[in-house]
Amino acid sequence: MRARRVTVAVIAVILLGVYLYMNPILPIITGYSAKNLSSGIFVAGRSQESLEANDLNFSFIKFVKNKVDYEKAQVKSSFLWHTSKSVYVENFGCILVNDATVNDIKNYNYSNVSVLPQNPDTIPWPMGDLLADTIPASVNIEKLNSALDKAFVDTIPFKGTFAVTIIHKGQIIAEEYQSGFKPNHKFLSWSMAKSFTNTLVGILVKNQVLDVNKPIEIEEWKTDDRKNITISNLMQMNSGLEWNENYGTNSDVNVMLHKAGDMGKFTYNKPLEHEIGSEWVYSSGATNLVSLLIRNTFESDKSYYEFPRKALFNKIGMRSAIFETDASGTFVGSSYLYATMRDYARFGLLYLNNGNWLGKQILPEGWVEYTTQEANGSEGQYGAFFWINKKGENYPDVPRDMYRCQGHDGQFIYIIPSKDLVVVRTGFSKKGEFDYNEFLSDVVNSIEY
Repeated sequence: MRARRVTVAVIAVILLGVYLYMNPILPIITGYSAKNLSSGIFVAGRSQESLEANDLNFSFIKFVKNKVDYEKAQVKSSFLWHTSKSVYVENFGCILVNDATVNDIKNYNYSNVSVLPQNPDTIPWPMGDLLADTIPASVNIEKLNSALDKAFVDTIPFKGTFAVTIIHKGQIIAEEYQSGFKPNHKFLSWSMAKSFTNTLVGILVKNQVLDVNKPIEIEEWKTDDRKNITISNLMQMNSGLEWNENYGTNSDVNVMLHKAGDMGKFTYNKPLEHEIGSEWVYSSGATNLVSLLIRNTFESDKSYYEFPRKALFNKIGMRSAIFETDASGTFVGSSYLYATMRDYARFGLLYLNNGNWLGKQILPEGWVEYTTQEANGSEGQYGAFFWINKKGENYPDVPRDMYRCQGHDGQFIYIIPSKDLVVVRTGFSKKGEFDYNEFLSDVVNSIEY
């Protein structure tokens, strides 16, 4: 009898331990699956089978049971005792239902400017998709094809590529897709979205709406040292705010993306942990706070929701772009933008040309220089919502003037002014599965002046 009681007690302790460990992370597990599956289906146009076999086939995520309601455009994802729901809103993507109801989310004052009406196939690149018949003489086709072949081998150290698009001297010189993907497919940005948030800030700076060096006015910060934080501090990831970006735990970034309805508010409630401007701490929360600050500059949500399309996407021919919001209606500036490969390439071209698009200055003069200036504490790795290569730490065989948009698990827009190059790579590659330095070096070496 005593042995039975001991056994029961041990089992109870084990079950309690499992509960205490799993309960906080279940909304992250199911939220990750619901959000990424729904966006993959309703925004990117992929199949449930493809997403579950590739993007959701890891850790606890692969054990989640997903139910897709195509009529209501919703996804429910369940694991153990928790279920998360994601709902699709036309032109604004898929949104996790956190701290709001489905009706709340669907009834925001969404407003969307129409995509450019002209047929892109009849308009010359880069504003359209009518490509030149020739490529620059500086391209060594044999070397370029070899680099592409290697990138799509799909065995370590070149595993998981979905697509590659390469621009040289303003022209598309290479475009290749893994089986199952096509040029009209939209690809998830992950943290490449941070660089788009940089751009929206830049446009507001040009319009004299924002000053990145002015202390931010947030009511909750007025009585402590946070009142001295600037937008530039947030963009350079040295605001001093407490943050944990570890994706494998019940961390700040996971809680924000999968549990919080208002991601900007979640971030501004964080306390100071470091001296402002001194310590570099990568933070998706910082970007979502900037996104909220952008929203606060508009008199109406209608104007806010129209802003990215009117001020950026339509101006540079990004017809496909979808910027998703959180449950409070703020664009998730850290992580959730979808676009085609060519549209990501157009964005890279905007920066390659110092913010000028076909003769029109979209960004302030000097904005690209500001963007690529080394952030305090980053040891030459980071600028302002863009990564830089000042010391060549991760890209020793690539020109030091390279800077990039970088997203989780292998999304990149590389900009290399000295080679007049933009290279876009998307995929699903866990750490160590793809050699980005060798890939990019191979592409660079195919350009022979």
